[in-house]
Amino acid sequence: MQAPFSFPVLLLIAILVLYIINSIKILKEYERGVVFRLGRVRESAKGPGVILVFRPVDQIVRISLRQEAMEVPPQDIITRDNVTLKVNAVITLRVVDPTKAVIEVANYIYQTSQFSQTTLRSVLGEVELDELLAHRDRLNQRIQTIIDGHTAPFGVKVISVEVKQVDMPESMLRAMAKQAEAERERRAKVIHAEGEFNAAQKLIEAAALLSTQPISVQLRYLQTLTEIGVEKNTTIVFPLPIEMMGLLNKSLSFNPAEEKK
Repeated sequence: MQAPFSFPVLLLIAILVLYIINSIKILKEYERGVVFRLGRVRESAKGPGVILVFRPVDQIVRISLRQEAMEVPPQDIITRDNVTLKVNAVITLRVVDPTKAVIEVANYIYQTSQFSQTTLRSVLGEVELDELLAHRDRLNQRIQTIIDGHTAPFGVKVISVEVKQVDMPESMLRAMAKQAEAERERRAKVIHAEGEFNAAQKLIEAAALLSTQPISVQLRYLQTLTEIGVEKNTTIVFPLPIEMMGLLNKSLSFNPAEEKK
């Protein structure tokens, strides 16, 4: 009894089955596959899910659509007011067109990194140090717009740019510390002067009010003696009537020569 299939036929079937199994590719939800057939790219990227790639006729390049954070190396920058700085940044990007990211550029990560370094130096070199420190959000937006204009032709979207760290020379840090200290002293002196001015105004108002009722001065005098007596000390307080002080002032201002005249 002959076998239904000869050995060469069985071998051919096994090779065909293995080839088909090997041609099955599974792409994750965040992956897309750019397929080249005989060197020509297919119309659109494939995936996610199961796709067939028949090698060696087809070749596939996997591209991730997830966001990627890329750190820009520290750059030596001279600001418009001639201050030398070292500035680095973090860029968040993602691929929006996998086909362009494969066929338009050799390495979109490296290309974006180079654009980021040159843009960071050119933009921050046009501003002064105070503007860099005070308006960082506006500069981040400007850098993002410029880099995104460079990366759009090869299907990469720059989502955000954040200036991460600004390293200044020690001499500049000391100068800024002195400036901040001087500003604090100026504010303290102004506040102290305003307090003295307000206190003087209140004293004038209080004196004018007390002068309307002479007995109020006596009451205030007795209240002050009561406050002194509360403290445990060895101070001897001798109460002197206010009337005696008035008589003493009159006697001191009396001039006999003027009286004879």
